[in-house]
Amino acid sequence: METQSLYKRLALHYLGAIKAGTLGAGDRMPSVRKLMAMHEVSLSTALQLCRHLEGQGWLEARPRSGYFVRHPQRIKLVPVEEPHSGTPIDPAQFVGIHERVSAIIAQGQRPIKFNLARATGAADLYPTVQLKNLAIRILRQRPQLLTKAIVMGGNKELKNALAKRALDYGISAAPDEVIVTCGCIEALNLALRAVAQAGDVIAVESPTFYGLLQVLESLGMKALEIPTSPQTGISIEALQLAMQTYDNIKAVVVVPHLQNPLGSIMPDQHKQRLVALCEEQHIPLIEDDSYGALIDTESAPTAAKHWDSTGNVIYCASLHKILAPGLRVGWMLAGRWQARISMLKYAQTRYNEELSQLVVAEFLQSSAYDRHLRRLRATLNVQRERTAEAIAAYFPAGTRLTVPHGGVSVWVEMPHQLSSKAVFDAALEHGILVSPGLLYSNSNRFNHFLRLNCGMHFTQELDDALRTLGNIIRQLAQAQLQSAA
Repeated sequence: METQSLYKRLALHYLGAIKAGTLGAGDRMPSVRKLMAMHEVSLSTALQLCRHLEGQGWLEARPRSGYFVRHPQRIKLVPVEEPHSGTPIDPAQFVGIHERVSAIIAQGQRPIKFNLARATGAADLYPTVQLKNLAIRILRQRPQLLTKAIVMGGNKELKNALAKRALDYGISAAPDEVIVTCGCIEALNLALRAVAQAGDVIAVESPTFYGLLQVLESLGMKALEIPTSPQTGISIEALQLAMQTYDNIKAVVVVPHLQNPLGSIMPDQHKQRLVALCEEQHIPLIEDDSYGALIDTESAPTAAKHWDSTGNVIYCASLHKILAPGLRVGWMLAGRWQARISMLKYAQTRYNEELSQLVVAEFLQSSAYDRHLRRLRATLNVQRERTAEAIAAYFPAGTRLTVPHGGVSVWVEMPHQLSSKAVFDAALEHGILVSPGLLYSNSNRFNHFLRLNCGMHFTQELDDALRTLGNIIRQLAQAQLQSAA
């Protein structure tokens, strides 16, 4: 039986030919019959190949003529530029990022038509029915589950399932090492509290997830923003220089896979160097791997934790983005801080309720989980490409965009240093919620960026919303140029 990945491998072959110019715009794609004969595949596989490339915008179907090559408009967009290595790096004092984020979130609570600010997929992209049926069956089998005392230390079945799944990421861990948390944000909170205290400096990617900046502010810690590439992640050279400059860096926090908001993916060699550098400097490395399972590959990426031989890497993850946004099930491997973090977890929130743990455990142990991930990645891939096409078509000249190889969002650089807060306010008046770049740094370095969601189904209404957003950006940019003239 032909596997789902066969048509994707063939699609990548033809995509390579298109990008190399072997198949140019307007050229006819080999017919379905010819594809079947050339590659000895079924009709279904040949059609899937063509429809996959069509869904990504590389082919167009013409009635009674077959498939023809088209170059998506998005390839005209210039990628988001690499960070400037000469940018001064200073630890940020209290700058009110929490207040700024809270104000933006509060404004977004009004009724809206399109939420382009979130970082999850549409609800029906997740296994709603299967999870519901599992919950019902588990409650029937264990009717006192909601009324008896919670199991200390986390549910053993879930910890076993997570430890087995961790093997896919190159991590060998005993089930007892797994600490179940309320999402990844609690895991990060616990990790930071374990290794640092108020006044300490924490090296973070720049830009970085605003939730991390909020946590650092709430703990009285200072963020040291390290230049980060949209392609390869945090700059090892800049981090190394920072370690030589500041003697009170107590931890490094990174998202190696589909970094939020850039979407960058660290090469394995990069991850290995990062682990070695942090170990050499005796600085804990906190790894947030919330998005790794959404990378567009059949095999799971290797976690930075894989190269950790001393327990210096604290691994944090969540099933929030990849399985069930409604179940805030996170987990962590605390390395040499296992005992301290276990006690901090107990002191802070005690233990997670058990129903969600049992539901997730059973689903993780089934082949349904792997099928779900394949479907989710395939759908998100199409939605990202269509979103990128719309941005290329509707946003003004000078817009920059790097389309990530996975995930639920894209990072857009607007022309003329346009204020993301101005775009946020104007878009909200049209019922469109966006995530402004000013949230992702303690500086104003990313104020002219937007993080846009591509986890929703790409409908005509969504296309219209992106067209409206493009018009808003164009009008604001023109007004800004006129006022400057």
